[in-house]
Amino acid sequence: MAFFSVVISVYNKEKHIQQTIESVLNQTFKDFEIIVINDGSTDNSENIISAYEDKRIKLITTANQGASNARNRGLKEATSNYIALLDGDDTWDASFLQHMYDAIQKFPELNIFSTGIAQQYENKVIPVVYNFKQQDLYGIHNFFQASQKYSLITSSSVVFNRSILDKTGRFDPTIVSGQDTDLWLRFGMHYEVLFINKVLAFYVFNPSSLSNTTFDARKKPKFDKYYTEEKQNKPLKLFLDRNRYSMAILSKIQDDKKLYEYYTSQLDSSSLSVRQNVLLNCPRWLLKLLVKIKSLQGEKIYYPKS
Repeated sequence: MAFFSVVISVYNKEKHIQQTIESVLNQTFKDFEIIVINDGSTDNSENIISAYEDKRIKLITTANQGASNARNRGLKEATSNYIALLDGDDTWDASFLQHMYDAIQKFPELNIFSTGIAQQYENKVIPVVYNFKQQDLYGIHNFFQASQKYSLITSSSVVFNRSILDKTGRFDPTIVSGQDTDLWLRFGMHYEVLFINKVLAFYVFNPSSLSNTTFDARKKPKFDKYYTEEKQNKPLKLFLDRNRYSMAILSKIQDDKKLYEYYTSQLDSSSLSVRQNVLLNCPRWLLKLLVKIKSLQGEKIYYPKS
């Protein structure tokens, strides 16, 4: 049995999937299997993947069922105790798995491990900025406290012990977009996260998805599952309210008044900064203008951290 199971979900990633797989095959730590779930791609993704003859790669092609079902199928097929997730258009530094292995050996009592991530553009690489300061290589964090600016866990920078899924459950297939955030919520409610203070994962920016305004806010998480828990957990409440703020901004931009009222009714304005409260009450035309100006920088836009 391999030490790591690398689960990659793919849907129409023919431009990126080869470099994603190569970034795994080029790891300095070699004891892994790769489970690729081709979620009904209609482009050349399947042919690119099937061309690999490496026995560590297992390709499973299904009808298109969405990211949650694809990832859950990958989790089911994985045979290792430690699961590493990787999106079909992202990449790892060659030392990613070695750093993860070293951290697991040093902190065997922990179950979730994450690394720094950077946004990779055509002509630049920009590391994301977190809301905490960590000088040492290793740091143990409360997920919610450490994710107020940028999520401590992403779907290409996390490794976890598969045993935790018995407590947290898997990806929620009823959520079309944002299902990863929903799972990280459940991770954070039960476990601390070991953060490796090195940029070892790279989000490869795709200009065709320049702005989150192209997403349907109604397909995002409602953040309505944890009313009881957030009353007793202030960091969780702050995290949820920051995400509700994000969805409220997106709802206003999409002129969905009902959804805007839903999200704003659920959040406490004291959870937000002065700037965020101002933006929350800005007219729609001004928000659209601000997003357009931001998009001219050619970088990924994050509504929660405006």
